[in-house]
This record gives sequence, C-alpha cells and structure tokens, in this order.
Amino acid sequence: MENVERFRQLLEEERGRKQALLSSLRQDIVSVNAAREGSNVDDEHDPEGSTIAFELSQASALLERSRSGLEQVEAALQRIADRSYGTCAVCGSAISEGRLEARPWTPFCINHASGRR
Repeated sequence: MENVERFRQLLEEERGRKQALLSSLRQDIVSVNAAREGSNVDDEHDPEGSTIAFELSQASALLERSRSGLEQVEAALQRIADRSYGTCAVCGSAISEGRLEARPWTPFCINHASGRR
C-alpha cells in the first residue's frame, strides 16, 4: 500500500481521541458514583429527570464502546507494523482507499464488511 504513512497518522490521531474519551468517561463514572454515594435522594423516583443509575449505565456503555474502538485502532496499527494493513482479513483482497479513508481501522473489504462493523 502506497499511502500507509497517511493512514498510520490518521490511526494515531484516532487513538489519541479515543484515549482522551476513555479518560473522560472513566472520570464521569467516578463522579457519578461519588454523587450516588453522597446522596440521600431516591434517584429512582426523582421527577427532575434521568436517574443516577441511568447516567451510570450510559457512561458505562459508552466506555465499553470506546474501548472496543480503541482495540480496533490498535489492531490496525499492528497490521501496519506487520505489513498486512489494507488487506481484507477474509478474502485477502486489497481494501479500497476510499473505504480506508472512511474507516481506517477496518480489516475488511466492502464485500466482507456486512455485519462486522
């Protein structure tokens, strides 16, 4: 692949964004837990809006999704290192640059991407 350095840069930038997001989400979870422990409010029946449990659930789901995304980016950087980047993990065909532009972490060509996002 000719433009591998450009994709490495895109992936490293994405890794930085995902790491920052993970750090922020972890801090949010700590804050919500602290609020929950220091509160005598029955958050399950609070008419003012979302419950602490809901906030915690949302933050935890985002954290898990972000971890998964970071793992995908790390795997793509490893494929660059072992020179398999840009090759479909299923059929071995080249992944189009347009697809890599949109999803630089993908290990699948467009034909094998269905259901694997």
